[in-house]
Amino acid sequence: MDNDVFYNPTKVIFGKGTELLCGEEVAKYSDKVLLHYGGGSAERSGLLDRVRASLRAAGITVYELGGAKSNPRLDLVYEGINICRSNSIGFILAVGGGSVIDSAKTIACGTPNSDDVWDYFLGKKMAQALLPVGVILTIPGAGSESSDGMVITNEKTMAKLSYGDDRSRPVFSILNPELTYTVPAYHTAAGITDAIAHVMERYFTRTEHTDVVDRMSEAVMRGLMRSAKQAVTDPENYDARAEIMWACKIAHDGTLGMGREEDWGSHQIEHELSAKYDVSHGAGLAVVFPAWIKYVYRKSPKRFIQFAMRVFDVEYDVNDPDWTVSQGIKRFMSFLKTISMPTSLRDMGINDKSVLDELAHRCAENNGGSVGHFAVLNEADIRNVLELAY
Repeated sequence: MDNDVFYNPTKVIFGKGTELLCGEEVAKYSDKVLLHYGGGSAERSGLLDRVRASLRAAGITVYELGGAKSNPRLDLVYEGINICRSNSIGFILAVGGGSVIDSAKTIACGTPNSDDVWDYFLGKKMAQALLPVGVILTIPGAGSESSDGMVITNEKTMAKLSYGDDRSRPVFSILNPELTYTVPAYHTAAGITDAIAHVMERYFTRTEHTDVVDRMSEAVMRGLMRSAKQAVTDPENYDARAEIMWACKIAHDGTLGMGREEDWGSHQIEHELSAKYDVSHGAGLAVVFPAWIKYVYRKSPKRFIQFAMRVFDVEYDVNDPDWTVSQGIKRFMSFLKTISMPTSLRDMGINDKSVLDELAHRCAENNGGSVGHFAVLNEADIRNVLELAY
């Protein structure tokens, strides 16, 4: 294991009815809150009314900003910053999934500083101060409810970039599995795929002697796949929804990356897909990750053999280790298909192969010329991964 630091101060409030506690939690930080959310589902379900009532009962003045979209947009972030500055708001409460949370975190970064918040994503500056953020999670998968990062899309430049800051970890996250009952099967599956990819970005490493974290990672991946099938066929299965919600949190809270170098190349490649085509991030990862494995596994086959054997119960073929890896990839893709995830660009309706050059170029350009750590991929490599994904 490498030297490392684990830091995750997010208070997790887990279980049925816990959204009713948001008022007393927010009141610990501010008497004014920006309530940030996405579309109409939280309103239609009555969740927002319960949240408003809890906040007002705690004596908190509530301002609102809805409209957060999948692949959250910079323009809405600027709107939120203006609302917070104009009303001296001291807390952001995100009600939704990863897109809403990332948007809320970015508003929290931008409000107390005079910089253009986009400069943080361009790597030009770091935020000097941040507002505290709380979360009521409705769509598990992104892990943003206790992670240190956020991803935002600049519609003007078509760049989808990330910014990481330990201070952006939410001060509390409310996780009630009941709130996920109405999430459509496709978005449930995409969130689960995103979480599995978060584990894989950490699991595929060159760092040696990480068996404890390896075994934890394998358990999380297997658990997510097992619960995925239950949740998709039985949406109100509380136990399956609870397992998924907790596993998605663990997948991206830093636990499974402890003591080892992480990769993240597949995520950066996928960001170009969702920036250009506005596809679900999880669905994009379902396409990119198997192709990435096919392209890079020979750089350190033993880790992919381990993945195939421990996660998918593939027998080890001493005479043909490549067969073991290929069976692992095959079973992974088979699982993705069982939950109706795409496994190729064509499955996503991307039929123009000429776009691969553009995607590869933008990916390299937006990430300093290369992506990844397990395997450092330049523009030509990225193009080859996309070719395999096609």
